[in-house]
Amino acid sequence: MTYERLGPRPLDYRPVRYAGSRLAFRGPHRNLGRGYVACMGGTETYGSFVARPWPALLEADIATICVNLGLPNAGPDVFARDPGLRHLAQGARAVVLQLPCAMNLSNRFYRVHPRRNDRFLQAAAPLRGLYPDVDFTEFHFTRHLVQRLAAISPARFARVRKAMQTAWIARMTAVLHDIAPPVVLLWMANHAPGDGVSGAAPRDDPAFVSRAMLDAVTPLATASVEVVITETARAQGTRGMRFPPMQEDIAAALPGPLAHREVADALQSVLARLLKD
Repeated sequence: MTYERLGPRPLDYRPVRYAGSRLAFRGPHRNLGRGYVACMGGTETYGSFVARPWPALLEADIATICVNLGLPNAGPDVFARDPGLRHLAQGARAVVLQLPCAMNLSNRFYRVHPRRNDRFLQAAAPLRGLYPDVDFTEFHFTRHLVQRLAAISPARFARVRKAMQTAWIARMTAVLHDIAPPVVLLWMANHAPGDGVSGAAPRDDPAFVSRAMLDAVTPLATASVEVVITETARAQGTRGMRFPPMQEDIAAALPGPLAHREVADALQSVLARLLKD
């Protein structure tokens, strides 16, 4: 069975590296000697399964190079710890930072991989003490971990959630303090930020990020843009997306071309104003 019979060929993301960073970003390689906008974020910014994600669309809209520095499943840890990524942000005329979820970061209860932030590495003593009935060797990804812990005991998990959210605010605060160019925070999701303490559920990114958390970090940025993907865009499903046959379910959970168009449209006027000043 061939890809041609099942649909378009999967995308070639043409991964590239920039000096000083151990990370592989989506290509093509961009000329950083000219003024550029650094687009930092996670899977949505990277544009998995989408030929022209929002950084590429925004570049055409504002006639300024927009370097795609999105990384699949990135959390605050990778923004804070990779010196090359920080250097790329510092050299930009402006930075758009997509807000990450709160579970893909190291905290007092568990540790994640410093570059692949969705990879669960180790449970800390407080988590083992809180969940003595859990064998943590069976977990490899943070989403699987938090879903299981929440299902076992919502009351105990509330303590884990609070630790994640506290760590998220601290890490995002450090990231924003470390970036000199104007920063635009981007909320890109199928829902608006929740007013409760829990934020979105594990399956709804950015998971566990609440309105109160946004209020804590927004004053550290130059501007913020909230994009709630419309029902029209969500109804497109995987239309216009390119993926291997076995990854259709994964693609269906991610924003498609129309959603990326909505994000670029929402950012256009803000970036145009910042670059003009």
